[in-house]
Amino acid sequence: MLDVLATKQAGSTSALDNTVWHALTGRQRHLAVGNDRALRYAPTVAPFAALTDATAESFDALRELIEEDAPVALTTLDAVEPPAGFALIRHATLLQMVWQGEPHAPNALEHVRLTERDVPEMLALAAATQPGPFGPRTIEFGGYVGIRRDGKLVAMAGERMKIEGHTEISAVCVDPAFRGQGLAASLMKLLMAAICARGETPFLHVLTSNHGAIAIYRALGFVERREMHLTVLGLAP
Repeated sequence: MLDVLATKQAGSTSALDNTVWHALTGRQRHLAVGNDRALRYAPTVAPFAALTDATAESFDALRELIEEDAPVALTTLDAVEPPAGFALIRHATLLQMVWQGEPHAPNALEHVRLTERDVPEMLALAAATQPGPFGPRTIEFGGYVGIRRDGKLVAMAGERMKIEGHTEISAVCVDPAFRGQGLAASLMKLLMAAICARGETPFLHVLTSNHGAIAIYRALGFVERREMHLTVLGLAP
């Protein structure tokens, strides 16, 4: 059952109900591809897309944004039933969680700011740990930090979607050989402090099946706002 505080907040932050659309028409419009009916991030940045509504016209606009090797991912309140011409690649349920805790002092663990020169290692770490979509230009979202051990990148996290008053934390991952050391929590506290210093509220999305991650996020002060549908669509043969 959703936390009472999170449920109350759900009624007052409607931009979080369609985060992708509000990000691509607002703070991240420079990353947007599409028109006034359908928008997506550039495929090498992220697969996420959004529609103004569920009309045939909007799905027609979305179809134009899908490339053979670059499907789109929709995050919606209701399940998506795409019309003919689309292929359903994946459906899953997400928890959208919003931070409602007390400020954390950033952990003293040494971290590094990640830049474009780190992208090959970031891609390798994401491929090994599967934290969610991560492409060659995902770093353009900004705010990525990592932890190295003997020169090797073993943990990272960063910012992703940004809307007025809120910034998403994403790509939280740790090399399996270095788990259990608090690295993910350390990086998240660092990002949370930076986001809060800007007068914004951190939020995130996590698969409902990822119970371990959900427990960590709760311990850091995140509460469940609501469940969302993740629908990945390609083009029908």
